[in-house]
Amino acid sequence: MLRYFYEKLPNLHVIAAGSLLEFLLADHTFSMPVGRIGYCFLEPLTFEEFLRGLGQEHLVEFVETFAFPQTIPDPIHEKLMYFVQLYCLVGGMPEACARWLETEDFSAIQQVHAEILQTYQDDFSKYRKRIDPELLRTVMGSVPRLIGRKIRYNQLSRTTTPNHLRMALQALDAAGVTSQIYHTSGNGVPLGAEVDRKKFKALFLDVGLLATSLSLRLVDFHTTEDLLLVNRGASAEQYVGQQLLANGPSWIKPELFYWHREKRGSNAEVDYITHEGQHVIPVEVKEGKTGSLRSLHTFMASKAYKTAVRFNTDTPSLTEVSTEINQVGQADYRLLSLPLYMTGQLSRPLEPLV
Repeated sequence: MLRYFYEKLPNLHVIAAGSLLEFLLADHTFSMPVGRIGYCFLEPLTFEEFLRGLGQEHLVEFVETFAFPQTIPDPIHEKLMYFVQLYCLVGGMPEACARWLETEDFSAIQQVHAEILQTYQDDFSKYRKRIDPELLRTVMGSVPRLIGRKIRYNQLSRTTTPNHLRMALQALDAAGVTSQIYHTSGNGVPLGAEVDRKKFKALFLDVGLLATSLSLRLVDFHTTEDLLLVNRGASAEQYVGQQLLANGPSWIKPELFYWHREKRGSNAEVDYITHEGQHVIPVEVKEGKTGSLRSLHTFMASKAYKTAVRFNTDTPSLTEVSTEINQVGQADYRLLSLPLYMTGQLSRPLEPLV
């Protein structure tokens, strides 16, 4: 039908969308009308879109025009961090954002989250010919508690074979319910050329849905001094990963990587590996204003790159790092530290540094 809409009514824009649409497309028996369809990968609202929805256009303008090394006044920084915290509770699902704008009631938001999660799970039954819906529900329920950690199949289920769990994860990834973050050696661009699909982490669909999936009472954390310390910093890593995934063009399926060095006595892991042009950029997420960067130092010493990024709750800074890492070598690089609300703007402050 899409083919004939394109050929007979070219002025009419037709959008085909639906819950778990990718499951259906994976099993289609019709001839795909090549050249007549454009794909768009739709992400939850970004932090900037969230601010716009709440009428905070002046804050969006500030974030989108801020140029490092300008300073950020404390009142503006504190207000933006407040909205980051709010975003981590409400999330980027449009219905949840609309309900918050209408009610400012965390119980109402949690109800919206619960309804979205239940709808996804109920929809799995339609695709039982392709994959066991109960297995999809099990895996979907397990991923939120594993955010930020390398996933092993027995963490998802002790009674299911790794091959079936792998298929379930791939199905959820195709549907956008989760995003698999694969290990890359990080020796150059494209990062996917050196991917190891046996080593991976995962992100959930949305940071707000993550909180509800973990049975966190949103109202309890609204006044927490540092929400991003909750749950071992999983909310912070989910938030940053979610924004980075949304940074690319909408017609390309988003992808993100991480780096993991497994060596006896000197394990190291960098939260995310991305790139700016042809330059590989390691990204660390630190929940507070401080934190150990040993893994980042190890990566930089082993690769001899010159620029790295840290997202935290502090104002922007640029630090010249010089440190010796045992059994690896010397790490000499520039560390660009940015507040969490600048995640979606990463390319602008990076551009003059790479």
